[in-house]
Amino acid sequence: MNEFFEALKNLLKKDKRLVDKNGEILKNKTIELALALDKNLIKLLLSDQKTKARFFVEVDEVLVFDKDTFIKFISNKQFLPDCYTSFKNKIGLIDEKEEFISETKEVVLSWPYKDCVLEAGMTKEDQKRDEIFWNEILAPDQITRLFEPKVFTNAKRIDKNGEHSLCHPELGLESCFKTDEKGNIKDNLIIKGNNLLVLHSLKKRFAGKVKLIYIDPPYNTGSDSFKYNDSFNHSTYLVFMKNRLEIAHKLLRDDGIIFIQCDDNEQAYLKVLMDEIFNRENFIVCIAVRSSTPSGIKTAHKQKTIIKQKDYILVFAKNKSKVSFKPQYTKATEWDTHYSVWIEKRSDGIKLKKLVDKLREEGILDKNQTLRDVNINDRNFKKFYLENVEKIARWTSHKNKEIIELCTTKYKDKLYVTKDENGKETIYLNKQVLQPLSYSINYVYDEKKFIEDISFLVCDFWGDIDFQNTQNEGSVSLPAGKKPEFLIFRIIDMTTEPGDLILDFFAGSGTTCAVAHKMGRQYIGVEQIDDQIDKCLTRLNNVINGDQSGISKAVGWQGGGDFVYLEMMKWNESFAEKIREVKTKDELKKLWEAMKEKAFLSYKVNVKTIDKNAKDFEDLSLEDQKRFLLECLDNNHLYVNYSEIEDEEYGVSEEDKKININFYEQK
Repeated sequence: MNEFFEALKNLLKKDKRLVDKNGEILKNKTIELALALDKNLIKLLLSDQKTKARFFVEVDEVLVFDKDTFIKFISNKQFLPDCYTSFKNKIGLIDEKEEFISETKEVVLSWPYKDCVLEAGMTKEDQKRDEIFWNEILAPDQITRLFEPKVFTNAKRIDKNGEHSLCHPELGLESCFKTDEKGNIKDNLIIKGNNLLVLHSLKKRFAGKVKLIYIDPPYNTGSDSFKYNDSFNHSTYLVFMKNRLEIAHKLLRDDGIIFIQCDDNEQAYLKVLMDEIFNRENFIVCIAVRSSTPSGIKTAHKQKTIIKQKDYILVFAKNKSKVSFKPQYTKATEWDTHYSVWIEKRSDGIKLKKLVDKLREEGILDKNQTLRDVNINDRNFKKFYLENVEKIARWTSHKNKEIIELCTTKYKDKLYVTKDENGKETIYLNKQVLQPLSYSINYVYDEKKFIEDISFLVCDFWGDIDFQNTQNEGSVSLPAGKKPEFLIFRIIDMTTEPGDLILDFFAGSGTTCAVAHKMGRQYIGVEQIDDQIDKCLTRLNNVINGDQSGISKAVGWQGGGDFVYLEMMKWNESFAEKIREVKTKDELKKLWEAMKEKAFLSYKVNVKTIDKNAKDFEDLSLEDQKRFLLECLDNNHLYVNYSEIEDEEYGVSEEDKKININFYEQK
């Protein structure tokens, strides 16, 4: 028989559809094609006399493919000796004939991705996980339960004096949370838990109240945090993002804005997805950010590729007609030679001359130098331009049709001057208008402070932000991936006012929250990975205690304030963590006994059947045993639902009950 097994394997491997990248037979694909009576598969089996004799029956001189025999043969443990799959396949749904539904035509798997929910949880940066998809059409009850608000636990308020009970009487609060006159929660929140489930838990109190969302999600590069074990990785990523963006849209205010950082791997697809969720007319811009320099090991591949130097930030509004931006400026590194006009106001009127001539008169340039030779860091030049910001100007176009008509007829080739109600003059010539340097003078970031200097309006290319020296911002070490505080400062400054609510549900090391805290904005940060949440808490503690890295010196930050820390209350998730941590089969066996008593097991799991096949289970490797028990858990019960807070089985404390009632019910 073993000889025949090997011959069949070799025969099937001739069909590339049936083989994975490692040269192994794809059992499920083979069964799928057999059920579909695939012509090429049947031809392949008929080409060999032994397989022809075993899997075909002659009826009235016609060969009939015995697909049931073939499928049972393919599923045989000896044919593909994958003990884990073999054991797992004993557990599942069966029909009235006691045949596994997965091996019949009764269930057809259509493309599930767009209409599914990917819970996508992990607690360690390098942890991979086989994700569970919930289909919105086939199982709406599961979707409803999954998205129900969850119970929060381990709550504490953190300030300069350390950690406090959230509801301690010293605060003099009527409730556990600080609220305004309308009952809106005004606390800064850091929440540990799966971000999809947290977002749905936030909906009741924060829907329509978030002014700005900034997220820096995994880029799906293959080497980043998006390490989910799915062969359709690209589709999985889009489902992962779609689920979160749909609820994020509901959390935004009507004048709210979302910024999503990404790179070339998913930018184009993410833009289309955002068009669908936020509507294409609400697209603002795609910002290109210079995030690296062409140096180091990546230059070794310069002959094979074009080196990546940029990231993107997709910007969408919830309602574009209600959004406004505060213009941002960047410090000039060289003189903009378009500013070439000197305005001279004399008793006989306004006269224009070349700026270069004026600079030569002042001795700032010699007679052979041009505007390209201007040194903007020269002390004499700085003094000159700061004293003459209204007299140094450049020509630019305008769209005032009435003035264009006037300047090209009555005042053709002549200066035309208007004054506004404050007496400010504007100078036109034909179809152009003079724009003084004062339009570009603004407060710009200079690492240690904000200074008034030559500056230019920031548009959709941000090449002035240093991404290379952020490792120790916030006094937490993160060698790669941490975003500069000034990047977040610019986004917050251009879109929000003090007191506005900012949300980052990929909080990571806490950059968004740290910057929002220093800028006097309210914030909510959500993070699940243990190491990241630890860094985030450490960083915010440092901020409260007057951390001077990042933008601190520029904004005059001296410390202060507080934030509230919350965790989603685990149930099956706690069992999942214990399964991942066990070191021996004996430990796992004891854990299985506890799971049978306390855990919520999948509806597909029959405990008696598993125990009946205990010997086969013992034959599995420890890793396969752990993998199987993880799949036995019902992923709809990873966390405790708020609706079940009074259920004694969950053991929710009285303090936690008070906190959750305050969070969900207070108006």
